[in-house]
Amino acid sequence: MPIDMQLDTIGPVDVAVIVFDGNDFNGDVAPALAELHDSGTVRVVDLAFVRRDADGLVSVVEAQDADVADTLAGVAGSQTDLLNDADLDELAGRLEPGTSALVIVWENTWAARMATAVRKSNGRLAMFDRIPHENVLRAFAAVNAD
Repeated sequence: MPIDMQLDTIGPVDVAVIVFDGNDFNGDVAPALAELHDSGTVRVVDLAFVRRDADGLVSVVEAQDADVADTLAGVAGSQTDLLNDADLDELAGRLEPGTSALVIVWENTWAARMATAVRKSNGRLAMFDRIPHENVLRAFAAVNAD
């Protein structure tokens, strides 16, 4: 599918891999993702669900596939197929047996204005790191202990 985005004003794009124990996608995260998408905070560009069963067999479930389509209908309508089969197969092969993962590519539309301004000013992002939640908790606990 062609990419229908204003590429000169696009916000930062992230790939998130969320690993779950088990191989059934129960859809509990879908409402939260739909809320972010519907509010304009993020735009879901592509997503897929990958699994590795207890015997090590891997499979890829696209958002349009029957067993997840209804759950992800609110956010899967405008996908661009950026996630290719080879990448998804490799990712699924890295999973522990008996686990699965939701792979999401999203544009951070909330940051598009800032990203556009940086690019128009001939700036570039030199570093970006996401601090794991556990590290944030430890840091705040250390500050509060003092």
